[in-house]
Amino acid sequence: MYRFLLTPRWWGINVFVLLAIPFCVFMGSWQLGRFEDRVDDHRDAEARVASDKREKARALESLLPVTKATSGRQTTATGRYDTQLLVPDRTLDGKDGYYVLTLLRTDGGRALPVVRGWLPGTPDPAKVPAAPTGEVTVTGALQASETPGNNGVSARGGLPAGQTAAISAASLVNLVPYDVHDAWVTLNRGDAGMKAVPATAPGGTGLDLKAFQNLGYTAEWFAFVGFVVFMWFRLLRRELEFARDAELGLLPEEEEQEQRGQREHERPSPSGV
Repeated sequence: MYRFLLTPRWWGINVFVLLAIPFCVFMGSWQLGRFEDRVDDHRDAEARVASDKREKARALESLLPVTKATSGRQTTATGRYDTQLLVPDRTLDGKDGYYVLTLLRTDGGRALPVVRGWLPGTPDPAKVPAAPTGEVTVTGALQASETPGNNGVSARGGLPAGQTAAISAASLVNLVPYDVHDAWVTLNRGDAGMKAVPATAPGGTGLDLKAFQNLGYTAEWFAFVGFVVFMWFRLLRRELEFARDAELGLLPEEEEQEQRGQREHERPSPSGV
């Protein structure tokens, strides 16, 4: 009854199954490894952010431009606070609120965006503490410019005057009449009673969409293994049912002739030719 497994058609099916299963397992394992690597990178980045906070602050110029190696490092800068903006749609400790962003005019000519702290609720300039006057020295964690639409950064436009969706030089250069550093700093201690905004790991090291795409691809590849095995057993069962029905004479005459002709066509020649 199982002699049909030796036909060329079933040789092709079996070879395909034997090649497809290890290939799918390999690809699934590779995608799972990519996800695990991203998890490890995320843990290492978070640990580095915590350790960087204990390091001695370095001058801003020595850490620019911001890279994965310098993001989160402690930096210090001196200047005078100028334009103040509010950054809506920011969550801290599970509560909705906004950042208070003030531009620090440094002696180098460019302004440094400084997040002085976080406040709950909807943005309200009347509730925001005024920035210190005169020359000030700020110390905090250096951060890379944000990209709208990534990592929870809002990409919506049409904000009221005095607000910005993203903290980036590309966004701020349209709001102030001077150059802005392609970086920003979050103070270690919130200014004027505001909550300090914790530093985040550099881009590409967190559990972002790409990381969970790797996990999704892992599930897909292993699902393909199950699908291949299921289809092989389904074809085998169907072939056995045809063979059993043919032996019992239960197949319609046309279908029986078709099955007989197919078996004769696939049966190896006795001479081997």
